[in-house]
Amino acid sequence: MADTPSDPYQDWSRDRLLERIRELEQGLEPQAPPAPPKNKKPKTAAPGGNPQPPPKQKQPKKKKGLDPSKYSTRFIALKLAYLGKRYGGFEYQPNVPVPSIEEELWRALVRSCLIWPDDPDKIDFAPWGYSKCGRTDRGVSAFGQVVALRVRSNRPVKKEDEGEEMAVDGGGADDGKPAWDPIADEINYPRVLNRLLPPDIRVLAWAPTLPANFSARFSCRERQYRYFFTQPAFSPLPGRALDPTNGRPGAEGWLDIEAMRQAAKLFEGVHDFRNVCKIDGAKQISNFTRRVFEADIVEVEDAASALPYVLGSDFRPEGMALDGKTHPKVYYFHVRGSAFLWHQIRHMVAILFLVGQGLEKPSVVTELLDVERNPRKPNYQMADEVPLVLWDCIFPKLDEGGSGSGRSTPEVHQADAEVDLNLKDSIDWVWLGEDKPLSLHGGTGLVDQLWATWREHKMDELLAGQLLDAVARQADLSRRLAEPAGGEKMSTSQRVFEGGNSARSAGAYVPVMKKQLMPSPEEVNEKWAQSKGFASAEELANTKNWRSVMKAKKAAAEGAATSIEE
Repeated sequence: MADTPSDPYQDWSRDRLLERIRELEQGLEPQAPPAPPKNKKPKTAAPGGNPQPPPKQKQPKKKKGLDPSKYSTRFIALKLAYLGKRYGGFEYQPNVPVPSIEEELWRALVRSCLIWPDDPDKIDFAPWGYSKCGRTDRGVSAFGQVVALRVRSNRPVKKEDEGEEMAVDGGGADDGKPAWDPIADEINYPRVLNRLLPPDIRVLAWAPTLPANFSARFSCRERQYRYFFTQPAFSPLPGRALDPTNGRPGAEGWLDIEAMRQAAKLFEGVHDFRNVCKIDGAKQISNFTRRVFEADIVEVEDAASALPYVLGSDFRPEGMALDGKTHPKVYYFHVRGSAFLWHQIRHMVAILFLVGQGLEKPSVVTELLDVERNPRKPNYQMADEVPLVLWDCIFPKLDEGGSGSGRSTPEVHQADAEVDLNLKDSIDWVWLGEDKPLSLHGGTGLVDQLWATWREHKMDELLAGQLLDAVARQADLSRRLAEPAGGEKMSTSQRVFEGGNSARSAGAYVPVMKKQLMPSPEEVNEKWAQSKGFASAEELANTKNWRSVMKAKKAAAEGAATSIEE
């Protein structure tokens, strides 16, 4: 089916499309005539020989839509948390087989009648003044994602002589009744939505008071990310046990945390990050300068999982002292900035892992950020997506927020960052449980729900860990019941850790700055612009509303093609 603006299924969710397919399949199945009821004689013909007409079947009642005139609305923000492993990213994209976070949020908002679109099957947040802070990619999680939109409210509707009019934010009753409380009497938005959302998507808080020009995207001045990893990063090899001629103990898999910390600090400040991100011609980005407020490697306290075998003398690095702590330990790369480029965090982490494995020196960060000497990015692999978390979003100056229809650039906020690098969130969040404690704790509280999710994964971790440790220590490798044929030795292929569940065998390691170079951003933008019918990227940049121009050309071409087919 052609992807045209007139396509009624273009913006339908995946689940709704599947439901429609089932409906159509049922319509194609031959319908057998209903069997006569048992112990009942068939009806005889009426006098005159004419058969009696069949009894009228009751038509299903049409669902009545919500009457907007009977409800007021208010503009709020929601703070979301989700585990992104089984989702295709935060932002909804049509024709993608994996559900998105936005798709699930839309379904919950519609089912709860917090919004009432004319076509519930078409995912379109625009009429509700919607904005989002971050667009996390497939597999990425978030513990502090923020969205803003206008939703149904419990506040009484003001009645006037000429009918009813929807009220807006604030206000109270003046007819002798108790004043309406904007929090205690309001819909408990997190609790209502959490009943309808999947268990790995939770609403943590809502903000009742926002300026009219608030935008979850443009009002945000700081975004915090954390990328989690273990120490050791992957299972180390017992060097001497596998190969007596190998004098090096099993150091492979262990990371040099201090070297990683030194490299992370080099990312701080204002830099051109074109060599530490993914270039997308469709975005036509020409300015890759961003400011990183803070970058560091932090140990997660009390998060270690006991795998005693990794501390065996043949598995740990030579000279490593036993500090009495459980291993593997858990660390995270902590980074704060006003905004980030596409896949920037995952590229930063990939470089840090190479430094941690001793394959690169911390100074490689300085070389990548020197775009005058190195204007083209080396073709290195970015880190896995699953351990990455959008940790929090900070809104320090609500009265200076940009409107949702405006445009902004990360550079606009650098002056604020230079004055204060420790920004504080100014949103007065109403956290779930602050209004009603049982909404947080108790049989149906948020903590109990998250406990169930945590315990499920904890049992998986526990059983897998017990199995791993048992298997690693069962065999006595010193017995050597069969000698390798032909003097076979351990593989010399370098294993490279990239944030996933295991290391990748990379053969002979090629240093980052000696890898094949990618096209420059200017070359990528030029090629993409020409593929869309523009003479150059400069002509595209000088075209007002160039995306609208492209859509109009595409629609005209598809319309012409349809006319020819007809």
